[in-house]
Amino acid sequence: MDGTPGEISAEQQEREAALVERVLASYADTPDPRTKQLVEALTRHLHAFLRETRLTEEEWKRAIDFLTAVGHITDDRRQEFILLSDVLGASMQTITINNEAYANATEATVFGPFFVQGSPDIGPGGDVAHGAPGEPCWVEGTVTDTDGKPVAGARLEVWEADSAGRYDVQYGDERVAGRGHLHTDDQGRYCFWAVTPTPYPIPDDGPVGELLRATGRSPMRASHLHLMVVAEGYRTLVTHVFPRGDAHLDSDSVFGVRDSLVVDVHQQIPTTPTPDGREIAGPWARIAFDLVLAPER
Repeated sequence: MDGTPGEISAEQQEREAALVERVLASYADTPDPRTKQLVEALTRHLHAFLRETRLTEEEWKRAIDFLTAVGHITDDRRQEFILLSDVLGASMQTITINNEAYANATEATVFGPFFVQGSPDIGPGGDVAHGAPGEPCWVEGTVTDTDGKPVAGARLEVWEADSAGRYDVQYGDERVAGRGHLHTDDQGRYCFWAVTPTPYPIPDDGPVGELLRATGRSPMRASHLHLMVVAEGYRTLVTHVFPRGDAHLDSDSVFGVRDSLVVDVHQQIPTTPTPDGREIAGPWARIAFDLVLAPER
């Protein structure tokens, strides 16, 4: 018997099914209906996976060791569990479920593991780079509702990797770079300086990296800039801006790319005047991206 379902005896199948029912019955007195629904569904799907794959005891132990390693490497600066959720597509699926399409509202995508609370207020036209290496990039646009009405005073959180493919928290020296926040003006407009997004690998020196190598997958993320928009009366938007033409748009390691979020990056020669009069010695770029918020549910 090689373990395929068709060759499992009726007696064995009955024993396995009985165990599933015993576990489900143990949740019968769960007081919260939603908790009861979640643990019952988890039990059914987990046992279905175990029975379908005929998981061996050695494979079970390796899975436990893997999850233990994910926990050990996770700290207040690195969230390996979010990274695992990302590469399995679970993060993107949860976002898809919880951000149903609404009119012409901007699509949401993955939050990622590198957001940090308490970013500096850069103000309109400010610079989120804070010295992070990379080509200067002017980013501008508007925030409106689905009827085109400007959303004044919306808070925009911005964070990104530098040209070396690293976020500030990955350096371990307490620097704050590549992140900041600002608010839209009375016309819903926003603008700021950043660095032109570049592709980078997700952290692959831990258990998630081992999983990617074992499955022949690349750790590369498509170039992107993170944006989160918060405004009273509207659904909080967590999204990205992806430069058109990036080589990893079709193979983003966390499945975060949406066609509607791909934008043109307009390269500027050194002598081109900047929108705010800033003097830049070398080339720079500009991106325009309008954000549309769905109403709060």
